[in-house]
Amino acid sequence: MKADIHPEYHAITVVMTDGTEYQTQSTWGKEGDTLRLEIDPLTHPAWTGQHRILDSGGQVARFNKRFANLGI
Repeated sequence: MKADIHPEYHAITVVMTDGTEYQTQSTWGKEGDTLRLEIDPLTHPAWTGQHRILDSGGQVARFNKRFANLGI
């Protein structure tokens, strides 16, 4: 195995959408960084069974405006 090709593995804090926190090991960020999740198993439709549209920056509105005339 080649030396010095693997990323550093260190402890980080993960904050879920409901505010709960836990410590884990990761190659993300630096030692002691905090990773805040926008979507996790508590909010993701695949686990909750609820589907909702998250309109980030008006993307859904732009799509509807752009393709409004195609459904004639």
